[in-house]
Amino acid sequence: MKLHRLLVLACACSWALGASAQWQWLDKDGRKVFSDRPPPADVPAKSILKQPGGAPPLPRAQAVPADAAGSAPVAGAPAASASVASAPRLPGTDKELEQRKAQAEAADAARKKADEDRQAKARADNCQRARQQKATMTSGQLLSTVNAKGERSFMDEATRNAEVSRADAVIASDCPR
Repeated sequence: MKLHRLLVLACACSWALGASAQWQWLDKDGRKVFSDRPPPADVPAKSILKQPGGAPPLPRAQAVPADAAGSAPVAGAPAASASVASAPRLPGTDKELEQRKAQAEAADAARKKADEDRQAKARADNCQRARQQKATMTSGQLLSTVNAKGERSFMDEATRNAEVSRADAVIASDCPR
């Protein structure tokens, strides 16, 4: 039984070793990127913060295409660094990222537009109700209200004026000028 427990403990302790094989680098925007794969070729060696094994990042050998004669290029030659610097960026990740950003911005704009439309509709509804309330209050008819006990009482002039001023405030805030 002890051997079984010891074996389970050893497996549990070694389970997290896979997480130590991580690359860490700074992307072009200065954000830290964590991955189990090496960074793309366009990431400079000074931006690599960590590589698997816990060793500090080593200088990267830059790949140089063979020249027209077909001979193998010499790594570190002055012509090699110029050709790598002028090499086009690999497509894919940036376009996908831009698409996702554009989709997120479009969704955000649509959400804001829907919120503005909902608020405009609520203001128009409030405006219409306030105008109806003011028309009812200024009609001169005898109006009654029901109190908390359920008893009916007639509205006096002070209460009527308070309701008219409340309707005026809503009209001033929600109705278009």
